[in-house]
Amino acid sequence: MSSNIKFNNIKLLEAISLDKKGMDLGNLATDKNLQQKIIHLLRHSLQNAIELEHATIPPYLTAQFTLFNTQNDVISKLIESVVVEEMLHLTIASNLLNAIGGHPVLNKKDFVPEYPGPLPGTVAEGLIVPLEKFSKELLEKVFMVIEEPEDPIIIKTELSKKGVKTSFIDDTLSQLNELIQKDSLTIGEFYDLIKKGLIIMNHITKGKVFCGDKAHQVVNPKWFSANELFAITDLDSALRAIDVIIDQGEGTSTDPFIKAEDNQPSINPEPAHYYRFQEIVKGYKLIADKDAPTGYAYAGPPIPFNGKVANMYANPKMEGYPKNSLAYANSNLFNYYYTNLLNCLHITFNGAPNQLSNAMGLMYSIRLYGLKLLSLPDPNNPGYVAGPSFQFITEDDLSDTELLEVRQNEKMHSHAKRRNRN
Repeated sequence: MSSNIKFNNIKLLEAISLDKKGMDLGNLATDKNLQQKIIHLLRHSLQNAIELEHATIPPYLTAQFTLFNTQNDVISKLIESVVVEEMLHLTIASNLLNAIGGHPVLNKKDFVPEYPGPLPGTVAEGLIVPLEKFSKELLEKVFMVIEEPEDPIIIKTELSKKGVKTSFIDDTLSQLNELIQKDSLTIGEFYDLIKKGLIIMNHITKGKVFCGDKAHQVVNPKWFSANELFAITDLDSALRAIDVIIDQGEGTSTDPFIKAEDNQPSINPEPAHYYRFQEIVKGYKLIADKDAPTGYAYAGPPIPFNGKVANMYANPKMEGYPKNSLAYANSNLFNYYYTNLLNCLHITFNGAPNQLSNAMGLMYSIRLYGLKLLSLPDPNNPGYVAGPSFQFITEDDLSDTELLEVRQNEKMHSHAKRRNRN
């Protein structure tokens, strides 16, 4: 994600009562309280990573929904591919948190950010992210800013049969101290802090930092390949997992298709997210071009945009619609299924990994009611259509009629699942 987006390091350090004085291997090896604070730093950081990865999904999905039935299928599929990978990154961050004994939290109201607003955990004066209809301007001024790569700091893990070299550990701890002393971090520095913290604590604890219940690891080949989503049980798998996030989100400063850590071909034939959005803005696929100064050019197959898009009023709110309107009723149902999705993901990441398929199934309900909203006029704004607001609600917020529709949908879904099994 972008170097223009700053992560609020002061707030994070205050949450765990960690001051900015430098650490050395001596006091870190003997001070159990300090060790616990670093572990808390890692757990808080990974919870923030989960919130950050999730926060990009509503704006991306909203833009994609507004392209439905507009014959802009190539653009829609490119945005959808980014959404799927953000879901993957959220799952990886949850696996990382579980691996070090943490517990992902996705089932609380404050997990959901306010739109328009800053990304979770970032400095307030940074980018403001809206829920808007698709436009190339939205991609260029918001989505590409979110995903803009920065020069990565490559961590070369020098492992031997006896473990990590002491000189490397000293250097890594020095770099970790520098990151902790900053008031704000770029997103790249934020993930770098997690990497360095894991390396240090793995060394100090002789691998015991990876104390999480292995049964909580989410691995599901139906949705994600084994190269992308795998069990995280040690330092090597943790660093590889973070590299998947960086590779898909940023690429590198020299090659949008190459893994950041070891210059191996990317596991994804598409370029990193920033370049995928840039393809849409430029109107052409990114391809290798030996005559171009960077070795790449937006000169591949065209990605046409015909100008058609659902005219959704920006930043819709459920409570903004009249309570007797279809827009309000469908917004309520959309938010109910969205909340159910978060609850299901919370269960998935806290000991029931097989629930991932149910969570992905709820994405279809979100799509159904999102598209229903976009087919309805906005009762407050003539000439516009309603849209999804991505708000956290419960059954208590539904009317009897809405609750009946939910029960009917659940019954139909249950029958369909039984038919598929047979």
